[in-house]
Amino acid sequence: MDEWVYFAGLYESKFEAYCAVMWVEADDRIRRTARPTNVEIYRTRKGKYGVRFSRQEAGVPTATSV
Repeated sequence: MDEWVYFAGLYESKFEAYCAVMWVEADDRIRRTARPTNVEIYRTRKGKYGVRFSRQEAGVPTATSV
């Protein structure tokens, strides 16, 4: 079962949410404690967009980091 971390804020457009995805993937404050994986944009019932990601704890090897 995936545990999702929801990034703060909802956005009016998918482009704004995509910019937030780029920030999440590049942010050292997030990557220092846990590397974000499966970053995705989701849409709420009211039509706004949000960003969520599952994360892997630092120091735990994966098939992609080997």
